[in-house]
Amino acid sequence: MKRIAKRGIFLWLICAAFIGGLVFLTVSLAVNSDKWVMKYYNTHVYSDGELVGAGTVYDRNGVVLAETKNGERQYSENKKVRLSTLHVIGDPKGFISTGVQSNYQAELTGYKLLYGVYNIKKYGKGNDMKLTIDSEICNVAYDALNGRKGTVGVMNYKTGEIICAVSSPSYDVNNIPSDINTSSKYEGAYINRLFSGMYTPGSTFKLVTAASAIENIADINEREWTCNKIYKVPSGGKIECNGNHGKQNFEEALANSCNVAFAQIAIELGEERLSQTVNELGLTKSVSIGKIKSSVGEFDIKDKSDEDIGWAGIGQFTTMLSPIALLRMTGAIANGGTAVNPYIVTSFATQAGEALNLDLNMQGEQLFEKTTADKLKSMMRNNVKSNYGDYNYKGLSLCAKSGTAQIDNIASHDTAWFIGFCDDEKIPYCFVVIIEHGGFGSSNAGPVANKVLQALVD
Repeated sequence: MKRIAKRGIFLWLICAAFIGGLVFLTVSLAVNSDKWVMKYYNTHVYSDGELVGAGTVYDRNGVVLAETKNGERQYSENKKVRLSTLHVIGDPKGFISTGVQSNYQAELTGYKLLYGVYNIKKYGKGNDMKLTIDSEICNVAYDALNGRKGTVGVMNYKTGEIICAVSSPSYDVNNIPSDINTSSKYEGAYINRLFSGMYTPGSTFKLVTAASAIENIADINEREWTCNKIYKVPSGGKIECNGNHGKQNFEEALANSCNVAFAQIAIELGEERLSQTVNELGLTKSVSIGKIKSSVGEFDIKDKSDEDIGWAGIGQFTTMLSPIALLRMTGAIANGGTAVNPYIVTSFATQAGEALNLDLNMQGEQLFEKTTADKLKSMMRNNVKSNYGDYNYKGLSLCAKSGTAQIDNIASHDTAWFIGFCDDEKIPYCFVVIIEHGGFGSSNAGPVANKVLQALVD
């Protein structure tokens, strides 16, 4: 009897293990099936390692950016469009990790747990996708960069739609350069610099320091600072300025982009308050662009000297930020302090014309107090009127901040920044322009922003 009882227990254990394994496999299938299907060896979806089973990708105006024909993945007939939209669409082999073809594979192929890849078998391709980008505006941005490494991003700060997302260098997927992996010309060609790039922000960071000052220093608007080009930090070290600005108030200090004034403000704010502002603005977090994730920013002044905090406050030191994070922050300033979530995929439809549900998180996040956002907006508008010149940005009601981020001691290696927005309900666009080795931000990145925005308004 004891032997029979032991055998019974053993059989029950085997049954329990079998049921447990079955449950595990079922859950794994439900959770991971789309990932298993999207393997390069699945000939329904891939051919010779290239995605072929996806539906057609359109821009916001219905221009075809990528499609499947006769079992092959084909891209726009226009070479310029292929170059300017490469980093949004992605390449056939998935080297560009932020491309929609890589991040929305299951949706593009029409894969469903119950039906598998039935749509591909029936129609020869999956679901169609519509994007928020405007390929014509992307072309203008690509031309404006003129072969220089960098990025241009434009977003509707009311809706979160990304209108332009261009990264350079690019390459033609129909004629991939033989030296793409060896030539410095194509360095970083697989990187979407808008989403995955990491840059020293330079003077664009003074907006962050200004925001922290507005919310933490009660009399900041009544203060004055005297700039004699060099500020000797009382605890040791010095901060050098880009000019000799003399006596100036808060608004004038931002317009002058004065290192002396903003280093002193950063030191007064201190490690805790300045770091808190950076974190609250989401600059050290990944930004979600639908299913696409941006790079994570770096800001660390813990236990650092006053001199280091001063340099950090003007956008130097070890600070590295993602362009899309600054674009989102700039949009929040324009939008009364509320940041909308950026997105680039707007809809899907089956080959039978049936619209598919796309869960877009349209809920905004309050980054600034409205009074803070309004003050920053006023100061950025003054930057354009008193420094950059309204005549250079006709009809845009532009609010902006430039940046010239020092990478080393060679001026030609500086990164040029220009960020801002149009303070006009009819043209609610915010933007970021970055040019690597671009020199001064206002004189080099500024004209790029103007060309793109003027084309968008027209």
